[in-house]
Amino acid sequence: MIRQAESSPGGALNAELIQRAEELRRTLNDASFEYYVLDAPTLADAEYDRLLRELRILEDEHPELITPESPTQRVGTEPATQFVKVSHLAPMYSLDNAFSMEELRAWEERNARILREVREAGYVAELKIDGTAVSLRYEQGVLVRGATRGNGRVGEDITQNIRTLRDVPLRLRGAAERMAPLLEIRGEVYMPLSGFRAMNEKRAEAGEPVFANPRNAASGALRQLDPRLTAQRPLRFFGFQIQTDPADPRPLGLATQADVLAQLSEWGVPTNPNRRVCASLDEVLGFIEECDAARARLDYGIDGIVIKVAPLALWPELGVVGERDPRYAIAYKYPPDLAVTQLLAIEVNVGRTGSINPYARLEPVVIGGATVKLATLHNFEDIARKDLRVGDWVWVKRAGEVIPQVVGPVAERRTGEERAFPIPTQCPSCGSDLEHPVDEVMLYCPNGSCPDRIYWGLVHFASQDAMDIRGLGERTAQQLLARGLVDDFADLYGLTAEDLLLLEGFGDVSSRNLVAAIEASRAQPLSRLLFALGIRHVGAHAAQVLAREFRTMATLLETGVDRLAAVHGIGETTAAAVHSFLQEPHNRALLARLADAGVGQEEPVERAERSTLQGLTFVITGTHASSRKELSTLIERHGGRVAGSVSRSTDFLVAGEAPGSKLDRARELGVRVIDEPGLHDLMENAPAPDTTAGEVS
Repeated sequence: MIRQAESSPGGALNAELIQRAEELRRTLNDASFEYYVLDAPTLADAEYDRLLRELRILEDEHPELITPESPTQRVGTEPATQFVKVSHLAPMYSLDNAFSMEELRAWEERNARILREVREAGYVAELKIDGTAVSLRYEQGVLVRGATRGNGRVGEDITQNIRTLRDVPLRLRGAAERMAPLLEIRGEVYMPLSGFRAMNEKRAEAGEPVFANPRNAASGALRQLDPRLTAQRPLRFFGFQIQTDPADPRPLGLATQADVLAQLSEWGVPTNPNRRVCASLDEVLGFIEECDAARARLDYGIDGIVIKVAPLALWPELGVVGERDPRYAIAYKYPPDLAVTQLLAIEVNVGRTGSINPYARLEPVVIGGATVKLATLHNFEDIARKDLRVGDWVWVKRAGEVIPQVVGPVAERRTGEERAFPIPTQCPSCGSDLEHPVDEVMLYCPNGSCPDRIYWGLVHFASQDAMDIRGLGERTAQQLLARGLVDDFADLYGLTAEDLLLLEGFGDVSSRNLVAAIEASRAQPLSRLLFALGIRHVGAHAAQVLAREFRTMATLLETGVDRLAAVHGIGETTAAAVHSFLQEPHNRALLARLADAGVGQEEPVERAERSTLQGLTFVITGTHASSRKELSTLIERHGGRVAGSVSRSTDFLVAGEAPGSKLDRARELGVRVIDEPGLHDLMENAPAPDTTAGEVS
């Protein structure tokens, strides 16, 4: 049970209550520091959850206990209406760039003409993180404001969004006397590449537009008016500078930039470990070359190395060029992954969900060691915004793992013969009228039998989480379409082993195996079929929710959009997409043919003897001994519901190894966290009501 301090008569706070709240805040903030900054947690997840729940209860009953650094205050509840302009303590300078060793030596020579000591002063070299610069203001060690760089002197107040970053300390570690009463910590907010990929995969599965690159995704996340949206993005922070109040002459006792980074770490601010103290520019060059070779292995983007004169005392004497570029620092930029080539044509393809995706056909050009012939154009609104025209000379970017993209036109090279690209109104493949859903930038073909949707649709239809037709991959799907053996999904169920012998690479055994796999797929449940159809916004989880709610395809076909939207976990956008798909004549005909072919269109009802998890909502994350599919099935057999994301309605998070951001969200909301053995315990014994702090025993 939770130990709670008693209030004094009349509800007034007593010393024990105040002390307990302070203990909880300190313990929880220490645990976050160990987890997010040191990557060496010592507090068990269940204990963290228990303490967080206790603190929430105390603060709910006594709001006067809430402090700015309380871990319960990470995510605000009310969206802002606008961003307010705020001034920095001192200018946030930009940096001059160097693109060669010669330019670095020229920079050193210029500085040496001002201060001869520069030649012997040494340097600190740090990675130049490809993120968004921010400034964090601390008063007496407590975070009071976060701001964008803006024009360097004035930025925008994004405090509530900054507070959602779990590695940004709400209170600096250590005694307040050892830090200035007022200071700003400057650094970069960035999005790890792994988090960026996972986020885009989730958006693509839901039919939402993906982000072009991690930097834009991070920048956009920081400018969300609703901090709850920012909290859903996998953002992290690296600090690199301390700025004290120019009006306060008391020094911090730091001599070099290396001391600054060490002090930040001591305060609990994350700093990038990839840095080096160099005695000369030759050593800096060695660091630059090492980082260039290693940057492909980093989980975040960098575009160069920042070199700073090591002694802080020399910085004011070196001064600033034009009130913009400080002489004490320079950014060495790696060769840009940019090139200019000609936009030969704008073409479109149709994705498996029907999305109409424009892309550029380019005059081949080498970028970053690879020949680029095609590049993404994202969507038609992006084409219009950039004013791209067929025949334009364009800038093309290829950065890291991001696919090539057209940045914009070289307008000064236009001849007048360039042609604007008209936005299509009909599917280029089947001629169906395109749909443009409200609040979406993408256009869609609603026809499930559209020839251009069939190729990727076939691959998806046969995939393991859909109809699970082993042996039907991309190459086989391509051959089936090219030979006219299939035109849609239903045609698969008429294929014979003799038909498949016509395909390259197929013999007697492989042909019989594929026919057998197709035959076995007829028995898949409705949930698998709904996912396999490639309906926009319907991933595997939404398909399961719909199938368990309506049980048969016949019922779904007769269900209105309002009834669909009323299903917990579906929502208006998905409901509209499902209803539109099921009412489209081509799709209804396809479903009828699938039914005639014996493809199951019902969801079996399978329940355990005891519904011990009835009414409970679970989210599964991380790696477990059982597969996620097996755990979901177990939960549902015992009456529980499995959701895809953690929310206030979540009762339990089933967390395995490498749980990721869902564990962070669960801690934030006070959701109870269990592991797989704990789940089996729950299935054997119905859980007690959650009247404590979220620890299941």
